[in-house]
Amino acid sequence: MRDYIIATSSTSDLPRTYLDEHQIPFIPYTFTVGDRLCEDDCREESRQAIYEGMRKGDRLKTSMINEFIYYDFFKELLDTGKDVLFLDMSKKMSVSFANANKAAEMIRPEYPEQRLYVMDTLCISGGLGLLVERAVRLKESGASFDEVVAWGEENKLKIAHRFTVDDLNYLKAGGRVSNASALVGSMLNIKPVLYVPDGGTLDVAKKVRGRKAALSTILSGVLNDLSRIDPTGTEFHILQADCRADAEWVRDEIKKAYPQVGRITITSLGVVIGAHCGPGLLTVFYLCDGRRPE
Repeated sequence: MRDYIIATSSTSDLPRTYLDEHQIPFIPYTFTVGDRLCEDDCREESRQAIYEGMRKGDRLKTSMINEFIYYDFFKELLDTGKDVLFLDMSKKMSVSFANANKAAEMIRPEYPEQRLYVMDTLCISGGLGLLVERAVRLKESGASFDEVVAWGEENKLKIAHRFTVDDLNYLKAGGRVSNASALVGSMLNIKPVLYVPDGGTLDVAKKVRGRKAALSTILSGVLNDLSRIDPTGTEFHILQADCRADAEWVRDEIKKAYPQVGRITITSLGVVIGAHCGPGLLTVFYLCDGRRPE
């Protein structure tokens, strides 16, 4: 059995410590802060510094990755002689996925004996990270390339994604809400609760008044999902953009309701999603029996 590499992008929002420990190559997205070009290095301290800067007024702009950068990334991996499974965020969320496919089509003829599989994960952020983590776990337990691909395709739509944002002005800047909706919503303290449906987009599930109501709505969705499965050992990724206390509250409430669940990690949200949603974004990701708004 030919050895293979599982690779991802910085938008998997996995901590750099995990990526380094498991030797997972990643392609970094870039962003600008003012006129300064930066690279998402997946380090907790870097991400926390970014959100602290955004609280003080910094505005970020993110960039897609073009096919030539993907080409160089894939070439370096394929030059090892191994097959490559590449997992990036949903094609509906970024043109980068199309560019990755263009690069893959360009480079495959140069390595006819090797496989390069670019999966449309239909996941974003920590949902993508959870998919990567499970794929790595399977590989490290001895699963073949085909077995890992099959598991990913079969289970990617069972990864729940639940979000809330604290400042509608970031969604307005990204074109997800109108100027009027952002103004009225801010005045009324409206907080959207979002989720990722099967299509891999980012949709509004519900609008509530107040941060506490938004967190409670996320928690309610999580507990509803857990009630439909055996929750024993279910693992969670909670990602937060400078709102750790809220993340800890959600974690503790999940454990209180279902003490038999598995590991619940809390880490800083990656920069790409954070740049479009702002500080105060809180997200919860876990494997269940399917995606639903509430």
